[in-house]
Amino acid sequence: MFYLTCVCGAGGTLALYSLLCRHADIQIIPNQHRTDEKLTTYSRSTSHEKSFAAKTKRLLERHAFTKNAILMLVLVGTCMVIGDGILTPAMSVLSAAGGIKVYRPDLSNEVVVAVAVVILVGLFSLQHYGTDKVGWLFAPIVLLWLLLIGGIGIFNICNHGSTVLKAFSPVYTYRYLSGGKEGWISLGGIMLSITGTEALFADLSHFPVLSVQIAFTLLVFPCLLLAYSGQAAYLMNNLDHSQDVFYRSIPDRIYWPVFVVATAAAIVASQATISATFSIIKQALAHGCFPRVKVVHTSKKILGQVYSPDINWILMILCIAVTAGFKNPSQIGNAYGTAVVLVMLVTTLLMILIMILVWRCHWILVVLFMGLSLIVEITYFIAVLFKVDQGGWAPLAIAGAFLVVMYVWHYGTVKRYEFEVHSKVSMAWILGLGPSLGLVRVPGIGLVYTELASGVPHIFSHFITNLPAIHSVVVFVCVKYLPVYTVPEDERFLIRRIGPKNFHMFRCVARYGYRDLHKKDDDFEKKLFHNLFLFAKLESMMDSCSDSDEYSLYGQETAESRESLNNSANNASLMDPTFSSVDSVVSVRSPSHVNRKAQSSGHASNQTEADEVEFLNRCRDAGVVHILGNTIVVARRESSFYKKIVIDYAYAFLRKICRENSVIFNIPHESLLNVGQILYV
Repeated sequence: MFYLTCVCGAGGTLALYSLLCRHADIQIIPNQHRTDEKLTTYSRSTSHEKSFAAKTKRLLERHAFTKNAILMLVLVGTCMVIGDGILTPAMSVLSAAGGIKVYRPDLSNEVVVAVAVVILVGLFSLQHYGTDKVGWLFAPIVLLWLLLIGGIGIFNICNHGSTVLKAFSPVYTYRYLSGGKEGWISLGGIMLSITGTEALFADLSHFPVLSVQIAFTLLVFPCLLLAYSGQAAYLMNNLDHSQDVFYRSIPDRIYWPVFVVATAAAIVASQATISATFSIIKQALAHGCFPRVKVVHTSKKILGQVYSPDINWILMILCIAVTAGFKNPSQIGNAYGTAVVLVMLVTTLLMILIMILVWRCHWILVVLFMGLSLIVEITYFIAVLFKVDQGGWAPLAIAGAFLVVMYVWHYGTVKRYEFEVHSKVSMAWILGLGPSLGLVRVPGIGLVYTELASGVPHIFSHFITNLPAIHSVVVFVCVKYLPVYTVPEDERFLIRRIGPKNFHMFRCVARYGYRDLHKKDDDFEKKLFHNLFLFAKLESMMDSCSDSDEYSLYGQETAESRESLNNSANNASLMDPTFSSVDSVVSVRSPSHVNRKAQSSGHASNQTEADEVEFLNRCRDAGVVHILGNTIVVARRESSFYKKIVIDYAYAFLRKICRENSVIFNIPHESLLNVGQILYV
């Protein structure tokens, strides 16, 4: 009747998708660069080109259909998890509140629903405090809950007969399932007894693997077995109590204490799935699969604990609607079972690809895993199909609505990115403008935000074509998310120079993992300028010793260079002259060697370095302007009717109601400059 779900900090299907994207080029938006593979958290392995893994990799990368099919599979699993975040609080709280009616049969069902709604409103109203503030209560409540249901199970087994333990024999399982269609249909309800266990594996981002294994093996699993066995023993003598067997089987002396603990445990389970929904929404944002919503960290210690106020109130409304609409925990249970089976099925299919591409398992082992897993899960899936008309349609409807939103947003994002790639400005055009770019260079620094990690975006040419002036220093800022869970702070920023030095144009790529959060404070801008100034210093140091190959290594990055950069400012800085087709990674053998070489070349380099840094400082003091593109995406006239509906109406509506980039980056209005343009896709 009740179940426990752990906090899904890892994000399940999206985490598996990110792992696949690192080992195969299946990402729809190809914004990765080969320098990203040098991250300490970016691990990928290579295989022989004739191996089974390599053949599978080429098959997935060859066709756009397979890439989209994998993405749709991931989105379906993600939407089902979001459905869990709606159904779990509704079912848990409504089931717990049902104990009132068991003790007071004269009360109407509307009273139970009203109590459940009040608890749900209070639960969602406290979400902004974060799990970290109240998480210290979770472990004692869950421990007490498990011990209570285990103890009650032992009590019922002793009082009503231990013959129920014969049910562990596979013989009785065979007889039960071979008895007819009813036995197979009942598997849809039996599915509820194992829901929540799959979330234990998603909790590995918060706890060590061994701790989860020990907790499940020695505590959770035995207590659940005792609880269900005790309820079965009770039903052997009280078949008319099958609808509310849990509360009926509780001894009268401890009824109300167990009711209180059950309600608290239901809140903990609900809190866990709600936090999981926030986490997976955050990861969907990082993959460009969900409209921009506000996401904040609620814990300074645990990276995965986030909160989204927009999603929180949407979940609350949907939870209340499900609770008030069904009014029956059994129907909500049918809906929950459908969602859980689909999540497990999607996870298994992704795990098959993980075993082939990442773990390099032998094909025989893959076939064994696929056969055993799919036999069990497809059996349960067929069973829950019989429950669709009894409430199982709810998660399908909820997941369908979220799937449309996520697919439309991702489709529009891909089309916009493709337009940006095809319409970016060539370096020949930039170089033809000269150092002043054909305009008046006014004091200050212009931060031009773009989604392109390479090349000059179309927004820049649109800007300088319509305005007669540009700032003395121009920095193209690209904030991109990589298919890794986190990017270390000392490897986050990449600084490159665009064109000759007298152009004073740079590119800054800020890289984040799907669990990282772009902070809404001045920290980002300070770190950007810190890395920019460090780049200018390192560039001058490299120029001073450019006559010796001993200290200047191009096209590779050595351990000494990373140590040198980390010792300087804990940063990996790259110099990429965009008039060259090859990225040049500046690597310094050691700071002392460079300093001696620079000193031997005289004071010219020091003067150049001082002038460059001083110039950047003067420009920053003169003012920083954030230039954002306010783009309107419109389908072309010759586009299909389907595309016009998706782009001109659905995607336009989502862009209108989602948060602006200026809010995400916390840009002050007085230093914000929006550049409007229309993109025909």
